[in-house]
Amino acid sequence: MTSLVIAEHDNTSIKGATLNTVTAAAQCGGDVHVLVAGRNAAEAVKAASQIAVVTKVIHAEGEHFAHGLAENMASQILAIAGAYSHILFPATASGKNIAPRVAAKLDVGQISDVTKVDSPDTFERPIYAGNAIAIVQSLDEKKVITVRTTGFDAAAASGGSATVEMASATPDTGQSNFEGNEITKNDRPELTAAKIIVSGGRALGSAEKFNEVMTPLADKLGAAVGASRAAVDAGYAANDLQVGQTGKIVASQLYIAVGISGAIQHLAGMKDSKVIVAINKDPEAPIFSVADYGLEADLFIVVPELVAAL
Repeated sequence: MTSLVIAEHDNTSIKGATLNTVTAAAQCGGDVHVLVAGRNAAEAVKAASQIAVVTKVIHAEGEHFAHGLAENMASQILAIAGAYSHILFPATASGKNIAPRVAAKLDVGQISDVTKVDSPDTFERPIYAGNAIAIVQSLDEKKVITVRTTGFDAAAASGGSATVEMASATPDTGQSNFEGNEITKNDRPELTAAKIIVSGGRALGSAEKFNEVMTPLADKLGAAVGASRAAVDAGYAANDLQVGQTGKIVASQLYIAVGISGAIQHLAGMKDSKVIVAINKDPEAPIFSVADYGLEADLFIVVPELVAAL
């Protein structure tokens, strides 16, 4: 029994979500191999080989792997899939794009958003916005799995000494082309990897007030900034800051919710955080039901006071 983890990388380093997925793979039993498909990806391969518990890194090199296009990645995975009982992806935009293609071609059912491995064929995943946990048993010969990274600790990024094997690169499928991207520059921690997150809601009232209130607090704490869907829909914050069932799933050490009522879809994205602090002037706000510490107060008064005290 051997598991294959599909690495997410930028051709020079391995992204954090891969480390959580490696932990899930290790719990499936047997050896853990990692596939790094990219262009000039030697540094990423080196980083993958140092991940604890990984025994082999498979390196596929090609210009058409440079941007992780789903069609080309799926083709490469299918070329080596015969040797593996489990194929695991982080449940990120990239993983969710590639995994269904692989599952369909293998004619197996995909097991999505796994948060716990009970046994090599039995897994747990949240349903109903995290209000219930489904236990899923798969009888398929091969298991294609996406892993909710907040459900697993990250594997150690160093200490391993995996062997590296060069794989024959599958040709470009020609089904898609990379045209370009627009990358937002941000000095703050990446939202899904941040240890501290401060999130603002619709109660902030405007984009100007959102920045005026949330930015100083985030700066003081060295935190990532998040937002509720209501705040994003109202135009107060960018789409990539949305935390929730239809946004990003986070599990920070400290989560401060400012002016967020606590709709189910938002709670589904942040309730696994270790310590949750809620600031809201509505005593009936649902956010208080999951908060470890709640402050019933006007955010426009208490947040600046908190910043001054810090």
